[in-house]
Amino acid sequence: MPELLDERVGFVRRIGLFQATAINMSQMCGIGPFVTIPLMVAAFGGPQAVTGFLAGAVLALADGLIWAELGASLPGAGGSYVYLRQAFQYRTGKLMPFLFVWTAMLFIPLGMSTGVIGFVQYLGYLWPDMTSGQGDLVGIGVTVGIVVLLWRRVENIAKLTVVLWTVMITSVLLVIVAAFTHFSPERAFTYPAHAFELTSSHFWTGFAAGLTIGIYDYLGYNTIAYMGAEIRQPGRTIPRAILFAILGIMTIYLLLQIGTLGIVNWQEMLDPHSTASSSVASAVLERAWGKGAAGTVTVLILITAVASVFTGLLGGSRVPYDAARERVFFRPYGTLHPRHRFPVLGLLTMGTVMAAGFLLGRHTDLATIIQLLTTVMVIVQALAQVAAVTVLRRRQPGLHRPYRMWLYPLPSVAALIGWLVIYGYADRNAPGRHPIEWSLAWVGAGVVAFLVWARYEKEWPFGPKRITEEYLHGSDPDTGGRAGGERREKGAGGTAVGVTDPG
Repeated sequence: MPELLDERVGFVRRIGLFQATAINMSQMCGIGPFVTIPLMVAAFGGPQAVTGFLAGAVLALADGLIWAELGASLPGAGGSYVYLRQAFQYRTGKLMPFLFVWTAMLFIPLGMSTGVIGFVQYLGYLWPDMTSGQGDLVGIGVTVGIVVLLWRRVENIAKLTVVLWTVMITSVLLVIVAAFTHFSPERAFTYPAHAFELTSSHFWTGFAAGLTIGIYDYLGYNTIAYMGAEIRQPGRTIPRAILFAILGIMTIYLLLQIGTLGIVNWQEMLDPHSTASSSVASAVLERAWGKGAAGTVTVLILITAVASVFTGLLGGSRVPYDAARERVFFRPYGTLHPRHRFPVLGLLTMGTVMAAGFLLGRHTDLATIIQLLTTVMVIVQALAQVAAVTVLRRRQPGLHRPYRMWLYPLPSVAALIGWLVIYGYADRNAPGRHPIEWSLAWVGAGVVAFLVWARYEKEWPFGPKRITEEYLHGSDPDTGGRAGGERREKGAGGTAVGVTDPG
């Protein structure tokens, strides 16, 4: 299929289904499960921790169906920015897409910083005498190196992503095979007393913590949606890439979790001085195949960590670009590199925040970063997108929808409940860290920034609402047409004052 130019944003549609699925899976898996298995065991207090990965998979699938419908029908650069702009423009102008970009500039690079933290954590297995200062320097060096790798054309990045995806699959499969060659069912399936006592508040507190860790491990199934303007046949590719990635990673995670619990006593994972608490995959390889094999696979795990951060920053850096181009965020973010056609300022800003998040996590703990990025993400992105599906079905019934959510609205209801559980239990699962308060403070600062920006740009509430429906009645991007349609500008009272072609 020829390379198709999305004239509305200036990107070229070059990424196919296999590359899209690889990008999602590389971002989803990465080093996440290798560093969170001990956290999951600690949350549940035993090998019943596998429940957390199952719960995370259910939430990921429910939320993934929301992303699939929105991504297929609104395949633009920026993902959630496009969806929230289209859904909420009728009542609150550009507030919701602005807030999404504002919060995404924090939670996306914070998520990537956890991958760098995991990288340094596993490097400690190969470099046991590494000091805290040396670890900090290594992490900053990795961050800078990833930004340098992303400083190129997207088709070259897509090819590199497939290579990194292959390394990721290899490293995970080696750990799984090693675990099951020395697997002990008694070790994996012997649970503490009252492990599944559903009337106990301790169980539900652990479940909420486990759900948070579980969905953190699955995050990334939406990466390709941020690159919607660069996907071939997005109406088919985006839903399939999302669902294939979730199902594939779910299988991998369950095998990895059960296999690890069958070779390493779960009590060891709670000991901060044990290798199993900091480098559990390396511990599995060492006990199964010896220290040499453990060292080799640890190198592959380090490459896997780089792959996840690489793909996450690749997709995330596209978020502020389309917003700035559409006058919904600060204008300097709307510039592409003149030669390589990637968003320069978005990449540099997120790289800087990622470095800061890495240093914060290194000198507090990984759970602090996970709780903060999750609560910030839930308020503006997760909950708002649940509403956006319904709002768009009502406001834009004529929108071309190549994919419609299965069993609507049940997945939306399931996703809503899951995100509310995660947010409601955040402070209880993170005593002394106050992630809810920090998330509300960041969103509040975003509202203030929006009002300052809107005043300067003369946007609602200081100017007319500008209703843009460029995806409605536009040509189908699956056939190579640009996302056209009509742009209607309305006055503050809702009266249409003009109709123009957005092209």
